[in-house]
Amino acid sequence: MSKFEDASNFSSRNNQYSLLPFRFSKLRDDQYYLTNFVGEGVSCSREELFTFSNLELDRNSALYTKLRQKGFCVDDESNVGLDLLGVKAASRLSVLSEFTGLHMFVVTLRCEHSCPYCQVSRQNEDKGDFDMSEETAYRSIDLVFQSPSRALKIEFQGGESLLNFELIKKIVARAKEKQEGWRSLSFVIATNLAIIDNDMLSFCDEHGIDISTSLDGPAALHNKNRPRPGGNSHELAEAGIRLVQSRLGRDKVSALMTTTEESLNQPTEIIDEYLRLGLGGIFLRPLSPYGFAVKTKLYSKYRVDRWFEFYKQGLDYIIDLNKAGMFFTEFYTQTILRKMLTHTGTGYVDLMSPAGIGIAGVVYNYDGLVYASDEGRMLAESGDKTFVLGDVRKDSYEDIFTSDNLLTAIEESFTKSAPICDECAFEEYCGADPVYHHATQKDFVGNKALSEFCSRNMLIFKHLINLLEKNDEVSRILKRWALSC
Repeated sequence: MSKFEDASNFSSRNNQYSLLPFRFSKLRDDQYYLTNFVGEGVSCSREELFTFSNLELDRNSALYTKLRQKGFCVDDESNVGLDLLGVKAASRLSVLSEFTGLHMFVVTLRCEHSCPYCQVSRQNEDKGDFDMSEETAYRSIDLVFQSPSRALKIEFQGGESLLNFELIKKIVARAKEKQEGWRSLSFVIATNLAIIDNDMLSFCDEHGIDISTSLDGPAALHNKNRPRPGGNSHELAEAGIRLVQSRLGRDKVSALMTTTEESLNQPTEIIDEYLRLGLGGIFLRPLSPYGFAVKTKLYSKYRVDRWFEFYKQGLDYIIDLNKAGMFFTEFYTQTILRKMLTHTGTGYVDLMSPAGIGIAGVVYNYDGLVYASDEGRMLAESGDKTFVLGDVRKDSYEDIFTSDNLLTAIEESFTKSAPICDECAFEEYCGADPVYHHATQKDFVGNKALSEFCSRNMLIFKHLINLLEKNDEVSRILKRWALSC
């Protein structure tokens, strides 16, 4: 049956049932996966799909009951599914009404590390011209508080953000002065922890500031990935993590890792290092095609299939830890599961459509330029200004957030109308990510057949569906992750 047939062809025959819009993709062998426009999913055989689509599925079958409950059809006994679908759709899209909640301040490009995969054009410690000025910071704060979001988060980035800690203190103070009582305000400092001290932690404790750091795994791996003068990167990261935990609490510090070629054979060792340091989860993050990761050719060292094997091994190990009674999460998996199993929208930029750039997060650079995303800033440092939205020193909030550079990228990459995406059963779980596709293909949409973003997510979606259907114990663990966000 063609999707371009008249609507009457999908309607009741002989008092049977009427189809509601859905898409389907092959899952494995003879199995297919169906989703509707609110992300409800059902697996069935090819024959069952054909029978259902032709309005011939037995209304007394378990599959029919499931399809009707999830909003794939209505019949003469009930059309309540239509109302439920509307409520679920509104819930999934509610994040858009909040607009920009995450505001990233690049307070300096200076950094004392020299990571070969760094996505930022870092500068040496003595180059003060790459620090954000107080005037630029205050103009940026004025823009932050024009956002309609009820929950604002300011994240300090670098370079090494703590090299401009005095400005961080001033930004926190000014933001708290401007905070209205109807919305919350939180802060995060992204730092490698090498120079953190008790005075900094006292300030963080006073103002409830969270810490985000980098931990690539055991000492040998971390030190190779993240070199610094003296060669003690891992030692300082561990000391910093433990210091933050003791002063601020275990839940006040989180870590990110980046998967290099050397990481691929060490998934359990990397996870064990996170466990050893009392961290509650990990993001098995692949390299991204930006900055030094491209210049040093590290990005091309491995492809999706090798990373996916690393991811599966790591996820299996984490699931086994949960089976043994330890709650430990793979965060990217958790975000996807939330989209699969709940109707709460996610603010994770990469998995949003309309694209999360500008909508979920925005970047105020040290020089006053505003970028649609952190990755857009990374591209700009390499000479590509596609995602520059404006300049805090001269442009208004309206000029910046209605700029052609933002609106065009969002409109052109909308997955519900993008080629291949519009027919994909996994579209509701995925995202647009026009920055990635522009970086790799010079096109906001990208040819999905050539997109590693697409192929990586497709592998993950299918793997998670198989895990959810394969084992009741594993399914309970994964569902708990989704509901604990």
